[in-house]
Amino acid sequence: MAAQDFDMIVIGAGPGGYVAAIRGAQLGLRVAIVEREHMGGICLNWGCIPTKALLRSAEVYHLMQRATEFGLQADGLGFDLDAVVKRSRGIAKQLNSGVRHLLKKNKVTAVMGNATLSAPGEVSVTTDKGAQVLRAPAIVVATGARARELPGLEADGKHVWTYRHALMPPHMPKRLLVIGSGAIGIEFASFYNALGAEVHVVEVLNRILPIEDAEISGLAQKSFENQGMTIRTNTKVKALERGTDGVVAEIEQDGRTTKEPFDTVISAVGIVANTEGLGLEALGVRIERGHVVTDAMGLTGVPGLYAIGDVAGGPWLAHKASHEGVMVAEHIAGGHPHAVDPQSIAGCTYCQPQIASVGLTEDKARQAGHTIRVGRFPFAGNGKAIALGEPQGLIKTVFDANTGALLGAHMVGAEVTELIQGYVIGRQLETTEQDLMQTVFPHPTLSEMMHESVLDAWDRALHF
Repeated sequence: MAAQDFDMIVIGAGPGGYVAAIRGAQLGLRVAIVEREHMGGICLNWGCIPTKALLRSAEVYHLMQRATEFGLQADGLGFDLDAVVKRSRGIAKQLNSGVRHLLKKNKVTAVMGNATLSAPGEVSVTTDKGAQVLRAPAIVVATGARARELPGLEADGKHVWTYRHALMPPHMPKRLLVIGSGAIGIEFASFYNALGAEVHVVEVLNRILPIEDAEISGLAQKSFENQGMTIRTNTKVKALERGTDGVVAEIEQDGRTTKEPFDTVISAVGIVANTEGLGLEALGVRIERGHVVTDAMGLTGVPGLYAIGDVAGGPWLAHKASHEGVMVAEHIAGGHPHAVDPQSIAGCTYCQPQIASVGLTEDKARQAGHTIRVGRFPFAGNGKAIALGEPQGLIKTVFDANTGALLGAHMVGAEVTELIQGYVIGRQLETTEQDLMQTVFPHPTLSEMMHESVLDAWDRALHF
């Protein structure tokens, strides 16, 4: 069988892989991309995009229930879960087609099938039409990750779900247990809570959203509890007894074990990198703590072999994978791109209220040895937030007291997933507190709180 030769082969067409392929093609490389399931990967088809579509429906429904606050009338409110899911799946399908179009437009050769690294510089692909061999001096592994499943808590698709089942639910949960309070768990908890489910969130650590700033996660928990969620930290689900109508969860908290019934359980206890079956170990690729080890440029140590995105470790974010895709494509094409700085990548959680952050938390900044100044500004002091009917929230900034460098920013409240990019740009440009203080923010906007938070760090806040 004659092999096809390329300059660059990408394995996996998620937000890291397809972006790497497109950028490589833009730079004049002959590029092939191999995908075993869906163009756009988990993010576009089963993660980022469809979950945001669901959450938007929940947000609108939540606002409809508040109509009288805005002088409006809305009677006979309800929802059609099948229609909500159909809209979400339609959006995913539309964007899946969009990725196919972009690859074709950029003359990327797309192959649907299972890829194996059969030799250095060689990829064997099993397709529905047989096998074929692709060769290139540069290969990029962008195979992503899947939901982690703990022994005894495995999903069955009926009453115990992963994120995939939660995106296409076989029924509307009545009493829902969410195991894990990271972004995925909290987003689904928020969605189903907004639609009326009785939601219980269990977290094994001492607070929810454990990678966020402690103050922000505390405020988020209060908000969730005010919305009716039950949240238990320092708590572990030890076992699930499955029945025809649901499950009984064995829950341990503070040394005491109880058994509680739920009709639905969502397991959101993290992800596992897709490293199996690729032939990585045979080539000498190091895999540690479940992910591929790379240098700052994504190189694995095997000549010409790169890894990007979730398969190469955290932060497990689509936009991190995409930026790494651009980086490795430019490196392969002979350029000298800057390495991706994980501390300058924003994390966003699209629950109600939203949560967003970039850089060091207050605790991490102190642990790193910084003398810090911290600024805070509440949504209750912002005219636009009050006009929107969203007065609950906080903008928090952390600075190095000696240099004025912006070390981190942390937010909880309406639309903070859009606001955070201002601070991301600030960190990228190595902004100091003086730069931010002298910037004129438009009025009336939520972004004014970003200015006030900086001012507050130097005891200069004007509106609170």
